[in-house]
Amino acid sequence: HKLHDIAWTGLNTLPHEDPRPRYVHRPSTAATLNLAAAAAQGARLYAEPDPAYAETLLAAARKAWDAAQAHPEIFAPDTNSLDPNPGGGPYNDTNLGDEFYWAAAQLFLTTGEKEYRDAVLASPYHVGGAQDDIWRPTGFDWGFTAPAGRLDLATVPNNLPGRGDVIASVLEGADRYLTVQAGEPFGHPYNPGPYDWGSSHQVANNAIVIATAYDLTGERRYLDGALEAIDYVLGRNAINNSYVKGYGTFFSQNMHSRWYRSADRLPPFPDGKLAGGPNSGIQDPIAQANLQGCAPQACYIDHIDSWSTNETTINWNSALSWYASWAADMADGAPEWSPPTATCSIGYTVHGTWPGGFNVQLWIENLGPGPVDGWT
Repeated sequence: HKLHDIAWTGLNTLPHEDPRPRYVHRPSTAATLNLAAAAAQGARLYAEPDPAYAETLLAAARKAWDAAQAHPEIFAPDTNSLDPNPGGGPYNDTNLGDEFYWAAAQLFLTTGEKEYRDAVLASPYHVGGAQDDIWRPTGFDWGFTAPAGRLDLATVPNNLPGRGDVIASVLEGADRYLTVQAGEPFGHPYNPGPYDWGSSHQVANNAIVIATAYDLTGERRYLDGALEAIDYVLGRNAINNSYVKGYGTFFSQNMHSRWYRSADRLPPFPDGKLAGGPNSGIQDPIAQANLQGCAPQACYIDHIDSWSTNETTINWNSALSWYASWAADMADGAPEWSPPTATCSIGYTVHGTWPGGFNVQLWIENLGPGPVDGWT
């Protein structure tokens, strides 16, 4: 499930200087499903540049999926006497329906196989399911991965029955975030009330949903909304601070890290590093000493010891990486838009007509992975 020191690693400690033993924590179903999803997506993306590696990834994804099916409730424990987690957060999660959905979606998109298609369609997190309302104010993150599956089901060519409804649901989510954005004085699609831990990446992920809606429709309002959304992260906010190092007039540069405690030991963080941003919880002592009574957007301090507002993580920076790649594509103006790749092509010839009817010959070619069945 995770790996870290038996106790919190000391500040200003480089890896080769760390005196503490490191422990691998036992597997969890959540981590297993994360592997299944990531490896299945990787298999699809590496299929052309590195087929052998893609095969290794797909085999790992299948094995992980089967293991999760056999052991669906091995949960990572929260902090307790059995697993005190003194050296890292627990990353506990006991609601794994969203992880099953994400993993099934990626395996289906890569293989087209019935087992994974049926798992997608049966998921309560799929369109029309009991947990279909996946476009939350705080967006998505490691603890809620259903939107990651939904976005790819909408954009990656596939023959999933009802794919049109999947696309429509993404547009509905984007419209929801655009409505929030329109009501915000700083023009960002985020207003959950109190700001959450890592709020800057939640803003970016909500912007990603809007950007995906543009990729699906070519509608200008989605393009404009997605491009404006990141202004908040880059400094157009209540404290005039860019949470991306090196970008903006004033920017975060003292992010919390166990390595970078002393400026004379390592060079500064590289430009482009994303800080967590405002967190109404202000859980660390530095934040508590300086930010009591803060308004949500003001619950931030650029201090290396403020781990609740100024941490920097790989999953937060991955959201910025996705967004930056998309924005770069738009840098010289939106490219000429084309609809998402079709999953079948249809041609026909009319051989005879009469009042009220005609004879026609049809050709249907399947362009997606796996067989097409159940179609009309």
